[in-house]
Amino acid sequence: MTRFTIASFNVKNLIGPDREYYEFQSYTPEEYAWKADWLADQLLTMEADIVGFQEIFEEQPLAQIIAETDARGAALNDAAIPDRSRGYRKKAIFRKLEYTPYGPGAALAFAPNAADDGTPGKRRPGVAVLSRFGFAGEPEVIQDLDTPLTIPFQPLRGMTGSDSGHFTLRRLSRPVLKVRVPVGGAILTVFNCHLKSKLGEYITPPGAAFAPEADLTRYDPLGRAMGSLRAALRRMAEAWVLRRAVVAELDAGHPVMVLGDFNDGEHAVSSEIIAGEVPFKNYAWMLRHDAESPGDRYSHEENIRITESIERLRLHSAEKLFVRKSLRDMVYTSAFGGVFESIDQIYLSRHFHPDHDQRIGEMEYFSVLNDHLTDGSHPEAPYNKLASDHGQIIAHMRLGGGDDAG
Repeated sequence: MTRFTIASFNVKNLIGPDREYYEFQSYTPEEYAWKADWLADQLLTMEADIVGFQEIFEEQPLAQIIAETDARGAALNDAAIPDRSRGYRKKAIFRKLEYTPYGPGAALAFAPNAADDGTPGKRRPGVAVLSRFGFAGEPEVIQDLDTPLTIPFQPLRGMTGSDSGHFTLRRLSRPVLKVRVPVGGAILTVFNCHLKSKLGEYITPPGAAFAPEADLTRYDPLGRAMGSLRAALRRMAEAWVLRRAVVAELDAGHPVMVLGDFNDGEHAVSSEIIAGEVPFKNYAWMLRHDAESPGDRYSHEENIRITESIERLRLHSAEKLFVRKSLRDMVYTSAFGGVFESIDQIYLSRHFHPDHDQRIGEMEYFSVLNDHLTDGSHPEAPYNKLASDHGQIIAHMRLGGGDDAG
């Protein structure tokens, strides 16, 4: 039996001091020192074996924070863990208190943003994955699509033959990082993502200094609504690209975990695209796709086959599995304008679902660190700038408890 933890951590704009990441935004050395100190403490508290990071502009500051976390963990071990001469050293409490350093055996993969050319004030963040277990094979980055994704729209009834338009995606707004992690005899495929935010996308006309919708003194409600529509289309298209990669791994029989900043809740369309469909209760009640009469329904055998085809490719929210087990519903990872919601997610394939008779493990506990969150409707508050504006989520996993799943 092997226990491990996997976490998602949006660090909020990690870059070194005096480096302008967005226009007029940078950290003084003192601000950066505060942020790095806070991040190291948070990473130490999380103590996760696998961590997916979002909003990483450069790898070096993250590597330094991980090293600082290890140094603090070693100091805590020296102070709190009895040496071998103490007979009580094997008490369970000390196993819980002891920090395991990432150290030389760990691996850090960083995926820079393909749109980041290093221009001050116009930087674009990437993602990273840290693993105490190292990686099996080389990490893979999904961002620039070899074949653009073209999404045609169906003509509405009565408009056959008309051009209903299409949406084309050539590049994800931020990379998806795919790694394979060896854990307890299994190889887990982990995807770390940061989907397009809800911030509106506004088009700057040729020769203009800014998009008209950005001028709030000439507030354009329809233009800003169109910006939100563009952002949502992009986010859902990115979710489909991620879903395609997930299905390929599941079809190959690999256990899958998807984590990151989805920028949407569990029931949003983009999240449902990633997770896959929820099967209908009984397809034998449903009119067939090729029905020629009211009684043409799917058979009992077809119902079983359809349900299995859907279930084997579904992902399950770790948060919701925890709520089901604990009868709690107080998880949130972001706060803005008085709205507290979970937009950071960990999704698990059925290899880890407690109801799947061929599971290879399951989640024992789910925790969230969100006491630092303040209402984001006051973005200029100093603490909001330096600490993360996201909660950190950790799934506590156990491998073992079922036969190998396919």
